[in-house]
Amino acid sequence: MNAHVSHNPQAKNDEIDLIALAVSLWQQRWLIAGVMVLVGIVAAAYAMLATPYYQAQSVLKPASLKSFDQLNLTGVYKVDRDQVLKRIGISLESYSTRYAFFQANPELFQALEKPGIPVEQAFERLNASAFTILKPDAKKSDSLANYVGLSFVYPEGVDGPAVVNGLIAYAVDQERTRIGAEVNTLVANRLNKLQSQISAARIGYETDKQSKIASLLEADSVKRADLLDELSGLRQQLKLRRQNRITQLTEAMMIAEQLGIHKPATPSSLREIGQQNSNNLVRTEVTNQQIPLYFMGTEALGAERKALRARTSDDFTDAHVGEIEKQLRMLRHNREVEALRKRDNDDLFLSKLAKWEEESSYLQSLKPELLLQDLVDVDQPAVSPLSPIKPKKALIVVLGLVLGLMLGVFLALVKSVMTRMQPVPLKVLSPVPVEQASPAVMLRG
Repeated sequence: MNAHVSHNPQAKNDEIDLIALAVSLWQQRWLIAGVMVLVGIVAAAYAMLATPYYQAQSVLKPASLKSFDQLNLTGVYKVDRDQVLKRIGISLESYSTRYAFFQANPELFQALEKPGIPVEQAFERLNASAFTILKPDAKKSDSLANYVGLSFVYPEGVDGPAVVNGLIAYAVDQERTRIGAEVNTLVANRLNKLQSQISAARIGYETDKQSKIASLLEADSVKRADLLDELSGLRQQLKLRRQNRITQLTEAMMIAEQLGIHKPATPSSLREIGQQNSNNLVRTEVTNQQIPLYFMGTEALGAERKALRARTSDDFTDAHVGEIEKQLRMLRHNREVEALRKRDNDDLFLSKLAKWEEESSYLQSLKPELLLQDLVDVDQPAVSPLSPIKPKKALIVVLGLVLGLMLGVFLALVKSVMTRMQPVPLKVLSPVPVEQASPAVMLRG
């Protein structure tokens, strides 16, 4: 019974303490409200006095195919739209590009100048946290378009849209310059190769022409020598034939002289001369069908021999001599060699030269800077935002009020605990006369 009684007071005391605590907080409600309002005012003041920051961004997308079609058709340089967009994104992400733009446009960053802080350091701080490259998430395969963007968070006083648009234009111009330089290098290399091919073709053609002329002249020389040898042999043959004929005529004249044949005769006419062997002669005529030379008589034979001895040339006796002389006369002038030597413009006879010259002329007139006007399409240009992205005034005020409430409650609790921990002063009781004291009091005493 006593234990039950001792437990219940403890629970009752706990309940009394919670109630007392709530009562204590309620009693200090003005303290809590004051702290809450004070912190809220501080938060509101910070929100109003803090430098506002704005955000400007621009998004780029690949250019159309027609922008690179003419350059791709040259066959010198192949431009890929997505690759160009990627290269511009890398340029935008590059610190060197941003710093070069900063140096080229210092008027856009004058608001960053602070006493004691060089503007370069201020720009580095801004660059470390203000610029963000926008690009599709590689982990998400549902992206329907490729793009590259630039986001810039800037304080009040800086022309953020001008910085974003200017930096993008600067990066695009730099990339256009790089691609133009690459194209010009490839074009120059191609032109050098074409010039080397043209020079080599001309040298080769001149060499071939001189070789052909030498071959033709050598062939004519060999043919002329062969014809002269043939003509010399033929003339020697004709001369020998004439000498043989003279010898035959001499022998026939001796026979005719012995037979007494001075005029042309036949074997049958020898009977009248009184030859004894006429039968044999008739048989000879019948079997050989050829009358011996001496039957021509000494007069005819002598006249022919005299004519042969007086002959100075035997060329007319053989028609082949005339043919050889005709060929020798034709070999005096090689018309093909003369035509080759008289060519005023050998380039007309180079089959590939016209194609190379056409390509060279086309490459020399190529202006890549005019063919690279639209590297990318600006899908979203940067514009001035309507409101800053920070500080968020409403959120700061609400957080300040909540923090003030928590701080006020904490201070109230501390004050309440400190109050309870103070010692209670003892009251001095007046003495009670013994005769007036009750028995219970006397017993307690």
